[in-house]
Amino acid sequence: MSPGDYGTKAVPSYIAAEAETTPLPKITVPPPAPATNSGKSLGDLPMRVVYRAVAVAAGVGILGAGAAFAVLGRGTPAPAAVRAPATQGVTQQAAVAGGAAIGTATSAATGAVATPGLSPLPSVSPLSAGPQTSVSPEPSSGPVDTAMAAALHDPRVPTLPANERKLRRLHGHPAHIRGLVKDQRSGVALPRFTKSWTLAKASPFASRQVLPKVKGMSYRGLLVSCPVPIPQQETLRDTAFLAARWTLNHHPSGATITWTASQPMKAGKRKGWLLGYTVHYTVKGKKRTSAAALALVDVPDRKPAVVFVTIPDSQKKRWRDINTVMSSVKAL
Repeated sequence: MSPGDYGTKAVPSYIAAEAETTPLPKITVPPPAPATNSGKSLGDLPMRVVYRAVAVAAGVGILGAGAAFAVLGRGTPAPAAVRAPATQGVTQQAAVAGGAAIGTATSAATGAVATPGLSPLPSVSPLSAGPQTSVSPEPSSGPVDTAMAAALHDPRVPTLPANERKLRRLHGHPAHIRGLVKDQRSGVALPRFTKSWTLAKASPFASRQVLPKVKGMSYRGLLVSCPVPIPQQETLRDTAFLAARWTLNHHPSGATITWTASQPMKAGKRKGWLLGYTVHYTVKGKKRTSAAALALVDVPDRKPAVVFVTIPDSQKKRWRDINTVMSSVKAL
């Protein structure tokens, strides 16, 4: 049937539904506007990220506390109970070092150098010092302090007797004297012996006399004078102490000293200090000794002069000459 066959009859409803209709308007939903703050808040982070951040912060805090404890612990002094065992073994060295520091501070005002362990100097009491007063002067590293520190720690040289000790009369008979040896370089005069003693080449001293050689012995009697060859100390006594240590250079290796005399002396109108001592050593496996003495004389406008005599036991008949020398030394 064609569409015209219906004529004027009503059009069925199913056909009317198929008629062309006006399309409905299209509704478009706009996308949401982007947030002005692009960062995420703590609540937006996953929990595993939060836990990791907390763990890292805790680790950094622990490491920082440990480092601070280690740094502060280095400058914290150890308790006295811990330090006591270590300091008991170095009491003597600490006393010597303390004497050296105080002596250096005192001598800075006088121009002289103190000698720790020998001639004590007035000390400053910490109780009498004001709150701004320092009693711990910086130690000096000068040549004088070095020489004295070495002597005080030298096992070959004991500390000088605390009290004066006179030189005793030694064994033998005194040799004959013929005038004086006038040592202009040192500023002293000493006896010139005859017969047994002979003048010898002075160098490296200013004057020298020697005894004859003894068969089988490499050492013999020696009498010399010269300006003091060691750093001058504050007192004649202390300078004499260093000079006596220097005389060991003219004895067999390994020689040691035992003091027999330590006393002030007069060298004419000048002051001096006398030291007597026995030198112990070994030659060819046999123990030997030498009697020795040293006079340190104050000389105007120059270094003190040293007069030194040593005579081995193989020539002990000449030991009395030591008494003659020490009683005859004069300043020029």
